[in-house]
This record gives sequence, structure tokens and C-alpha cells, in this order.
Amino acid sequence: MKAWLQRVSSASVSVGGEKISEIGRGYLVLLGVTHSDTAETADKLAARIPQVRLFEDEKGAMNRSLEEVCGSVIVVSQFTLYADMDHGRRPGFSNAAPGKIAEPLYNRVVDRLRSILGPDKVGTGRFGADMQVALVNDGPVSIELLA
Repeated sequence: MKAWLQRVSSASVSVGGEKISEIGRGYLVLLGVTHSDTAETADKLAARIPQVRLFEDEKGAMNRSLEEVCGSVIVVSQFTLYADMDHGRRPGFSNAAPGKIAEPLYNRVVDRLRSILGPDKVGTGRFGADMQVALVNDGPVSIELLA
């Protein structure tokens, strides 16, 4: 399981012109699931996300976590995190888990984050939908987090 964390001052997700999720300060999390991922993998990743220290302290060092700054998160499924570009110019996606495996694990990460941060602090995209994601990347700060 891969998560691409982007520290944002704001982010939103729209589907079909309707805004379905919006946050202020926090993380936009792009989440990819592979074949070997399990409920344990999802739980481990969900526990790590709120503790990653990407927010600045009073000295300007990235030393504060999402929990410490009372930030929010939007989790968006993104199978393209497992794109394979080893051959040719078009990506292959055989490393990404199919929806019947990925969707329950995506939902588990979201549910665990809601139990840690509170339901009002966690927004989502819509699994499998064509989404428009808008964000203001703060920094910019973006990291890959693996479980």
C-alpha cells in the first residue's frame, strides 16, 4: 500500500461538477493498493498518517504532526500510484489491486483515520470515479509513505 501525502493549505474533490469533499490545512492523501495488501497493512498505514511530522514548529522545522496542528485529511483512491513504466511509453497497471480488493482496504484506511482524527476531519473522494482534485500544496511538501 502506498500513500502520497501532500501538505495542503486547502484541498477539495469534485465528481461530475459536484464538490463532495473539502478541507483546509492538512493532507491530501492519494492512496494506492496492491495485490499483497491486507487489513493489517491498511491499519498500519492509517495509524502512521496522522503521526507524520510535516508541519512546521515555531523554529520553522517540520516537527509537528497532523494531530498536533488539528489538521484534516482527504483520502483519494489512486491506482496509478502502482503504474509500471519499465517497458515502452504507456503505463501498465497490473501491480494495482482490482477494485474488489482495493475498495474495502481503501474504506478501511478511511474508517481508521476517522476513528483517530474524528469523522469531521476526514473527507474522501469516490472510489472508482472520475474525480477532479484541487489543492494548494503548502511548501510544496509531498512524500511517499509505504505500509
